[in-house]
Formats: sequence, C-alpha cells, structure tokens
Amino acid sequence: MLKNKNIDNLSLDRTFSIAPMLDWTDRHYRYFARLMSANALLYTEMVTTGAILHGRGDYLAYNQEEHPLALQLGGSNPVDLARCAKLAAERGYDEVNLNVGCPSDRVQNGRFGACLMAEPELVAECVDAMKQVVDIPVTVKTRIGIDEQDSYEFLTQFIDVVSAKGCTDFTIHARKAWLQGLSPKENREIPPLDYVRVYQLKRDYPALNIGINGGVTTLEQAQTHLAQLDGVMMGREAYQNPYILAQVDQILCSSQQAVISREDVIEAMLPYIEAHLQSGGRLNHITRHMIGLFQGLPGARAWRRYLSENAHKNGAGIEVVKQAFQNIQAETAV
Repeated sequence: MLKNKNIDNLSLDRTFSIAPMLDWTDRHYRYFARLMSANALLYTEMVTTGAILHGRGDYLAYNQEEHPLALQLGGSNPVDLARCAKLAAERGYDEVNLNVGCPSDRVQNGRFGACLMAEPELVAECVDAMKQVVDIPVTVKTRIGIDEQDSYEFLTQFIDVVSAKGCTDFTIHARKAWLQGLSPKENREIPPLDYVRVYQLKRDYPALNIGINGGVTTLEQAQTHLAQLDGVMMGREAYQNPYILAQVDQILCSSQQAVISREDVIEAMLPYIEAHLQSGGRLNHITRHMIGLFQGLPGARAWRRYLSENAHKNGAGIEVVKQAFQNIQAETAV
C-alpha cells in the first residue's frame, strides 16, 4: 500500500474546496488559486482512466505548490480505477475522488459520472478496489438524484452501499441530474437546489464527512452551510471571481495571515509565467485564468480587455500582464 509523504491523511482539511471544472481547473489555475488560499483543497479537472492509462500526455502533472490536491477520476472499471489511484498516490496526490456527478452524454456513454448513481454496488466495488491499493483518502462526489430517481431514499441507499465499502467522505452536489434532455450547463442551473436534503443527510450519517456543492457564491453562504456540514465546495464563482479565495483562510479557516493583495498575486505569478514561457508555453494558457482577478472593481474591464486582446499573440510575455495592471492603475487614478 502506498503512503503519501506530502500530507497526513487525518489532517486533510475539507472545510473549503474548489470544484473540479473541466477546462478550467488545470494546473495553471490551481497554482494561481493556491497563491490566495493556503487551506483550500484543490481538485483537478475530471481525468478519465482511459486518458491516464492510454493517453499520450502526462495527465497527472501538477505543481508541488498545489498541495493539498485531489485527483478526480472518471471511470467505472474497478481494475482501471485501482491502477490510476495507485499511480496518483505514487505521484503524491493527497486524495482520489470518483466522479458520480457529471451528466454529459459523453460521460454517460463511457458509463461513468452521474449515471453511476443507479449502480451503487458498482460504485462501492470501484471505491473498494482503489482503497485496497492506496492509503490516501478515496472519496465520492455525487448528486442528490438522477432523472425520476430523486427520492431521499434513493440517495440514502446509494450512501449506505458505498459507505459500507469504507468511503467516509462524500461531496453532494445539491441538485439532481437530468441525464436526458438537459445539457451539462443546464444541469448546473435548471434542476432546483435542495440544501435541506444535504443537511438531513449529515444528520442521518453523523459519522460521515459530508460536504456540499452547488450555487455557492459568497463566503457568507459557505459559513451558513458549514454550520450544518463538514465542508463547502465552490465552483464557478471561485473561477470567475478568483479573488474571493483571498479571504477563505481568514474567514473560514481561522488564519491570522494577512490577506494577499491583488497586486501581490500578480507579482507572485510573474516568475511562474516566465518559467512556463521558457518551457515553450504560451502566455494565454495562464492569463485566461486571471481574467476575473479584478471582478467588480473599477478598471476590471481594462484588465480583461488588454489580456484578452494581447495574451494570445506570438511572443507575448510578462510585459502584457504588467501593462494590463498599469492600465487599471491609470484608469482608477483619473
């Protein structure tokens, strides 16, 4: 069994986490997010077992600064999931999370994601297979239901079967998923949120670590959820308005550290950007994640516009980021 030297399993803090978001929570975003919060648990984008085992790229690459970091896996073959979990532990990931929440057609065709809620025994088998080969936490992110199977009893049956195989940590997206007729985007917005059902789940399963996901846009909302639950996972708001992360440690995790300024975040990103450019990367690979840094402030539009219009150009370097910030300073000084 593989031991992770990066973090004590018992101290892995799930008070606040950033949701796995396809095409968004890549390693560049996660490095950026970590500058603003030392305590947030970060998740990779969902990575399929097929990509890891048969893909040509290194789908497990990350920056050491990202810890604590969880790998989210997509798959339903226990043997393949166990192989990937073992590889993740070898690479130093702090947690492996199984996706039982994504509703997209492509994911369903691969027999993983939200459709697995209808097969709790298979999910339990997958969890058990992974737990047999690693000692890092194996967790599950799921929905409150799927299609017409959306009763509380359906949810508790799923929890009963999966937890019986040793899964003690669940993040519940407080919406059911419609597997037919709604796009993944619509599945993030149309089915109504049911926070009360997740609260009830925690009351009925006090020994389990239950976190909530869905519709969380402020740290005040996170505090409200944490009065009932063990953790809060924030999705789109943490990406579109990333500076919200700068107060996570102070407001939710009792940190006494000073809140980092936006200017200091930019300064801290410059060496990382330079290293990326020197390795052959492009500026917009990173700056696309920084677009929302000044969300809601005077000058935010100037920042977004300059980065959007210039970061993609051949040869663009850190001077683009510096100029974008100078544009903000000039606009707000008027």
